[in-house]
Amino acid sequence: MHGNVSLGTWAWVPLPAPIPDILTEDALAFVRGLTQRFGKELQALLARRETAQAAFDRGQRPRFLPETASIRQGEWSVAPLPAALLDRRVEITGPPERKMLINALNSGARVYMADFEDSLCPTLDNLVTGQQNLCLAIRGELRHQDPESGKVYELNAQVATLMVRPRGLHLQESHLQVAGQPVPACLFDVGLFLFHNARELVKRGTGPYLYLPKLEHHLEARWWNQVLEAVEQDLDLPSDCIRTTMLIETLPAAFQMEEILHEHRTRAAGLNLGRWDYIFSFIKTLRADPGAVLPDRAMVHMEQPFLRAYARLLVRTCHRRGAAAMGGMSAFVPQKGDPEGTARALAQVRADKTREVRDGCDGTWVAHPALVAVAQEAFDAGMPGPNQFHRIPEPVAEAELLAVPAGPRTLGGLRQNLRVGIRYLESWLRGQGCVALYGLMEDAATAEIARMQLWQWLNHGVIVDGLGGLDRPLFHGHVQDVLDQIQAELGNEVFAEGRFLEAADLLETLILLAEPPAFLTLSAYDLLADAVPMEVH
Repeated sequence: MHGNVSLGTWAWVPLPAPIPDILTEDALAFVRGLTQRFGKELQALLARRETAQAAFDRGQRPRFLPETASIRQGEWSVAPLPAALLDRRVEITGPPERKMLINALNSGARVYMADFEDSLCPTLDNLVTGQQNLCLAIRGELRHQDPESGKVYELNAQVATLMVRPRGLHLQESHLQVAGQPVPACLFDVGLFLFHNARELVKRGTGPYLYLPKLEHHLEARWWNQVLEAVEQDLDLPSDCIRTTMLIETLPAAFQMEEILHEHRTRAAGLNLGRWDYIFSFIKTLRADPGAVLPDRAMVHMEQPFLRAYARLLVRTCHRRGAAAMGGMSAFVPQKGDPEGTARALAQVRADKTREVRDGCDGTWVAHPALVAVAQEAFDAGMPGPNQFHRIPEPVAEAELLAVPAGPRTLGGLRQNLRVGIRYLESWLRGQGCVALYGLMEDAATAEIARMQLWQWLNHGVIVDGLGGLDRPLFHGHVQDVLDQIQAELGNEVFAEGRFLEAADLLETLILLAEPPAFLTLSAYDLLADAVPMEVH
């Protein structure tokens, strides 16, 4: 399938390459059916988010919902977990790029999460090739030969359990339209994956397992459950065979953990501490409050009281209900050619994972195969059994989740946010969704922290140590200075061949807006799109 393609009310842009095994007429019809049945309700849920943010801007705060107190106080549990998800002590994540996918599945981790969200740039080629790679991996047929070295990468006989994270509810797949409207990206990703693989996974004795991102309300979890029920019926799958782990990575969702888990109680496997998106959401949700301005990103770590409370609540919620409490991602990664830097990174990852297992987490995330053994060692030492469901922390008060961390706002912090924001966006615009920068693995979530923190500092005119009061002319000067610094770091030729000026212009524009967009990638996607969809009437 290639060129301009239309199926009834479908509209396609030209495809980058023919991939008929994925974009079949039956698969597209399946995605279309999901869109027609669930797209309108999804739009209503997204409108609800805007209403909630407007209330937060007026000074309201997220809270535990009084109308759902009976759920929090009731006696209930999730369905028994499948054997493959009872012990998840180390999970590795990354985009479903062929070589990376093979290495991750072979890494020794218990679970591999194939990420179509924050670590994947959503070019159509990346998305569809990623789906093709998953189809081959599930059937044991995935293979990669390095074009330069000739080295062949193949799957081991024993590989990690596969989970898939689709894009968030807020994103659209503009390459494909139904009745003149873009298909929700989450339905595109989930629809293709489940249509091609759910029955095969069940036949192989495992199942289709999903990570669901960026929920902000338990009604969004309900919507997802209805979608998955429909998929199971349409594909003649066993009821509730699609098991879900939901990321608690927004501040509003932290106050509805019980309710979110309850909506999926027949299929939920756990909740996850999505710390980087959570920090971003904390800033975004409380953006209008000058008393909620955060310090440098380096100061906003998991030892801060508001993040300690968030972790404690998630472990308590999951363990009371028989679900896995999954830890988050440490951003430190090995540094090629720098043994000392790598040793420091491994020590920091070890400390992070030791803290998580002591907190009661049942597993954790890593972003690099070299970190699997480090995380495994920490969890083996602190968790002799398959999980820690018996550990139930004390309750958490609303005020604990809303406590603003103290710390400096420095010139170094401002410039580091700019360096990371510009370099990550430039990489994203070239089709790469995760990149190691300055010893840390950066993805869309960490770039969002940089963007919203700079917006917050500028919007509230905070005093920046070493700089003074931050205003627009001063901020613009530092954007240009950081661009010059990046050019000096990379060299003139690399800088000229890249999209650094576009990235800097986009980042500065978004930061200068009186009302920032909910997500950075909503604006960046317009620069990424390689064609305009054809309208079919």
